[in-house]
Amino acid sequence: MSHPAADRPLRVAIIGAGPAGVYAADILTKAEREFEVSIDLFDAYPAPYGLIRYGVAPDHPRIKGIVNALHKVLDRGDIRFLGNVTYGRDLLLSDIRSMYDAVIFATGAIRDAPLNVPGVELEGSFGAADFVSWYDGHPDVPRDWPLDATEIAVIGNGNVALDVARVLSKHAEDLLVTEIPDNVYRGLAQSPVTDVHVFGRRGPAQVKFTPLELRELSHSRDVDIVLYPEDFEFDEASDEAIKTNNQVKTMVNTLTNWLVEEQDTGASRRLHLHFLHNPVEIMGRDGKVAGMRFERQELDGTGNVRGTGEMVDYPVQAVYRAIGYFGSELQEVGFDADRGVIPNDGGRVLDESGRRVPGIYATGWIKRGPVGLIGHTKGDALETIGNLLEDRLDLPAAERPEAGAVVELLESRGVPYTTWEGWLRLDAHERALGAAAGTVETAKGPVARERVKVVPREDMVRISQDG
Repeated sequence: MSHPAADRPLRVAIIGAGPAGVYAADILTKAEREFEVSIDLFDAYPAPYGLIRYGVAPDHPRIKGIVNALHKVLDRGDIRFLGNVTYGRDLLLSDIRSMYDAVIFATGAIRDAPLNVPGVELEGSFGAADFVSWYDGHPDVPRDWPLDATEIAVIGNGNVALDVARVLSKHAEDLLVTEIPDNVYRGLAQSPVTDVHVFGRRGPAQVKFTPLELRELSHSRDVDIVLYPEDFEFDEASDEAIKTNNQVKTMVNTLTNWLVEEQDTGASRRLHLHFLHNPVEIMGRDGKVAGMRFERQELDGTGNVRGTGEMVDYPVQAVYRAIGYFGSELQEVGFDADRGVIPNDGGRVLDESGRRVPGIYATGWIKRGPVGLIGHTKGDALETIGNLLEDRLDLPAAERPEAGAVVELLESRGVPYTTWEGWLRLDAHERALGAAAGTVETAKGPVARERVKVVPREDMVRISQDG
């Protein structure tokens, strides 16, 4: 049996142009098949790359490599990018289904997971995802950020927590080698911070960050790393993890070496790493954050923890919650509110009764939750694309499969969409802004700005469309 679309390319829409969406498109174009495919990659932002552009610290050493890989995929010309198009507003599911044989949702997870403790609503209590969006120049967040605290708590023991702590403790001029926007540089330069505390519930052998992110902390100029002997508790499960897991062994060795070395150079800023601390309450005064209360934990032999009943308070004026990201519900698509994902079976989207919805798929964090690294994202895409190809003969055929149909629709609705050619113009413009900024004198010596990120959405669209 042949599909009704057997005499034309299979039309596939992918919602989300971050790594998950780009990898899915790349895998589909390279898959062994006896038919052509036509892929449109949509994103709510005018620029591609998703969380690589708006969710990773600007000084992360692997950003450039990932961006270069994504660029090569999109620059081939066999995948069409349509940016500044918001699903559920500019483009509805009914629109997509009428113009495409299948749709893959790759929208990721951009909200903070909740921290349910008293005081979370106080002024000075922030979600890490919001702060990351600010320092990464997200077009839809305020340009200013309140950076008036001298002592700060970061709750979480994952990579995002370390990114946030590193950016908060780092001297702003040392970020000029990155693409941070000018408003972010000015804000960080005025910060009076002296101490940033990172708190995790479990022990050093149970942390969720990776060795690379941990080692980055020691690269910050004029920032001492402070650790505490009472936090270095290891149970049977910890010892086993250290023996059998090279990553855990590397991180524990790094942390214990720092503890023994007692890094105290008299730096103007300190980054404290605390373990076995369970957040109990954000304490306030006059409606503002004034401190953080924790219950000391102890390991129970299995790598998990239990409370000791001992409470300890820290004077801080700001708290950043970095306990994980959470997916957002998408219009007309099922949603698991407990896990923050689209219900699916191997990437095949399921309805409320658990049955497959023909032609609708998911990949990346919106498929499996916000865990894992880039390698997991590629594995997700392989599974989802494999199932899509297996379902090809049963996909509901598009009524208007011509490539120009979606462009006509967007233009009829007045949507100022952007294209890959437009991104190349914006990319060149940001690099030109860096060149125009020239060389800046810093404590580390002269720094040449490579690029400066454009922030306002309207400017991004204008530059993309007009050059």
